[in-house]
Amino acid sequence: MKPTNSGYSFRHVLGPSAAGHTTITYLVEYFVHSTQVQWIERIHAREIRVDESIATGNERLKPGGILVWDRPGWTEEDVPIDYQILYRDEFLIAANKPSGLPTLPGAGFYQNTLLTQVQLAYPTAIPLHRLGRATSGIVLFALDRKTSAAMSKRWEGVQKEYRTLVHGITNFESISIRTPIGLIPHERLGEIYGASWAGKASRSTVSVLERRASATVCSVQLMTGRPHQIRIHLASIGHPLLGDPVYASGGGIVENPGLPGDPGYYLHAHRIRFQHPEIGRSISIDAPLPDCLRMDLETV
Repeated sequence: MKPTNSGYSFRHVLGPSAAGHTTITYLVEYFVHSTQVQWIERIHAREIRVDESIATGNERLKPGGILVWDRPGWTEEDVPIDYQILYRDEFLIAANKPSGLPTLPGAGFYQNTLLTQVQLAYPTAIPLHRLGRATSGIVLFALDRKTSAAMSKRWEGVQKEYRTLVHGITNFESISIRTPIGLIPHERLGEIYGASWAGKASRSTVSVLERRASATVCSVQLMTGRPHQIRIHLASIGHPLLGDPVYASGGGIVENPGLPGDPGYYLHAHRIRFQHPEIGRSISIDAPLPDCLRMDLETV
């Protein structure tokens, strides 16, 4: 692990809900990623400003005011940051994200993310979707807001194919999975997304590509885009992703579960197809497969 950044200033414009709050009560209620004790420590460290004055925590906030957190630098975990550009034109780029690299800043990652690394070369890049930290493969970026808005409007028509390695030998060649996805209990996080009959409608199509001694290589196409959909759907039919630290066979949670972003499984965003909003033609992009997901007879 090593220091990778010098911190940043987070600027927040106070809305009508700030009326009646002090700085500390507002921070605790609206920025729940940190506890009251942590916010008090930051106030004492003079990291919080209100309208450019160092906050005491007790000042009364007013709508329209400016709240700033001058976050100091921190140590980020080393992750693979090498990525490959698979497609580029004046409107869009597609990057091949390595497993282990977060797509977007968060959870202690800022510079060591695909977005930050891509924006070093393409400052206007806007991510159109995201992959889980352990998932490798294609992430598509727009290079201007007009293209981003156009792609967002037609995102349901984007075809996405994934490759994965699941536990066990499947007894089907192809299957459509419609297990609803919603929040379920997690002993460390309180709640995470999982198989839930009270959840939202979801659909994945799974095709078998190769059966191995105790695992199966599958192709998965997503018709909806729920959080952790592939992991949840395959676990729900008794074939969780091999090495998944969270989702167990049948759709529940494994004993002593890890966090959703923890590695251990193999999932790769292999192919994406879409109608280009500016050029007007169909685009198909493939990301090279990791060795563990290549089939014996496949020509790469």
